Amino acid sequence: MSSVETSGDSATEAPRDEVADPKLEVVVLPVSDVDRAKSFYQGLGWRLDADFATGPDFRVVQLTPPGSPASIIFGTGITSAAPGSIDALQLTVSDIDAARGQLIAGGADVSEVFHDAGGVFHHADDEARLSGAAEGHADYGSFASFSDPDGNGWMLQEINTRLPGRVTGARFDSPAELAQALDRAKDAHTEHEQRTGEADADWPAWYAEYMVKEQTGEELPT
Repeated sequence: MSSVETSGDSATEAPRDEVADPKLEVVVLPVSDVDRAKSFYQGLGWRLDADFATGPDFRVVQLTPPGSPASIIFGTGITSAAPGSIDALQLTVSDIDAARGQLIAGGADVSEVFHDAGGVFHHADDEARLSGAAEGHADYGSFASFSDPDGNGWMLQEINTRLPGRVTGARFDSPAELAQALDRAKDAHTEHEQRTGEADADWPAWYAEYMVKEQTGEELPT
């Protein structure tokens, strides 16, 4: 095995094929009242993964949003950040109006759906917000915001078809999301059969190809 020597305190560079594949797993939130924060996030329907303490000065609570590969952790003695100092953590959803309604039903005070005047990503605070979803609910363009009881800020962003290279396979975080993807594949397949003028006996494979390519941003089958 070879390595590249560097000066000072720099780490030895590992060969490219041996570099780990890091994945964002946990975001630590600073909160002032652990039980209040726990109640808030559980009220949103987030799964409680852990709640343990080794004493009055150390407690760890972990929760995970439905279908999310990443979790949040808060507690006592785990961060020196000021409570409520985290801003604009992002939750990606396939239907921003439905997601907003669910959060409100769970007790969150959620903003109206908005899009950014620049048409790219949202600005800080309320700057450049335009009311309503992006035109045609364009992917990456529609947002809504809310905060937990300490003021840690969250953003919803609506995405259904990702830009090329963002994902390598299809993933559906709920039966409803899968059903919506199947409906889109069904409509596209109907147009495919109309173009070819014949029934497609291998439609399951066509559906599968369409749904994967839609999520990965590749050119869709016709």
